Amino acid sequence: MRYPFLAGAVVVMTAALAACGSSSDDGGGQKPAAAGPAASSGAASSGPEAGSGSPSVTDPKASPTSEPPKVPAAELTPATGTFTKKQKEYLVDRVPRGMDPAAVLQTGQETCDRLTYLVKVDRETAVGAIISGEIADAEPAVEHLCVQHEELVERASGGYADGTHEGKALRAGRYRDVSPTKACSWQVTGANGKNLVSGSSDDGRRTVVTIPEAARAFTSTGCYAWLPEGDNG
Repeated sequence: MRYPFLAGAVVVMTAALAACGSSSDDGGGQKPAAAGPAASSGAASSGPEAGSGSPSVTDPKASPTSEPPKVPAAELTPATGTFTKKQKEYLVDRVPRGMDPAAVLQTGQETCDRLTYLVKVDRETAVGAIISGEIADAEPAVEHLCVQHEELVERASGGYADGTHEGKALRAGRYRDVSPTKACSWQVTGANGKNLVSGSSDDGRRTVVTIPEAARAFTSTGCYAWLPEGDNG
């Protein structure tokens, strides 16, 4: 589910990026020009199974869903300019054969730009965007391209997106929903599916839920994301 506030924020930011171009937080090298859609289509057609829909007879391990081979680290060079050390570290094992590394780098830089914009608007919304997957692959981008956002990724790692969480993924503590809808509902169950706590918010207001040690599963719908708070935050 897309949320109006976050979607609007991303749309505004995307328009701003289109006008002034993406910027990297690592100023140690010249930023290369990113490749256009043609580069991506080239990657899609590479590999032994391209255009056939079936594995190559010379490679019994190949399958239609196999990932394309990645460009070796030694070959990660832009068409023009140079990559900084951090930029190259980000690109390792992320660039499919046939794709311009600069296009992959631009994706990471745009992730950093989105986080920077959302932090200025509302820090908790930025964390929620990472938890929910609204901003994908935030962790590698932050690690190499915008380390100033490390705290966002760290806090997001202790949160929950909508869905069912159980087993080792369940952590006792207090959690607050970030951007609930009027259809936000939740339930905490214990052994044998016993209901421990449940509730809903038909007014869209933020709510705090406590997950006890006895919990075995936590299910959330329409609440977008839950942030840890207090001692477990």
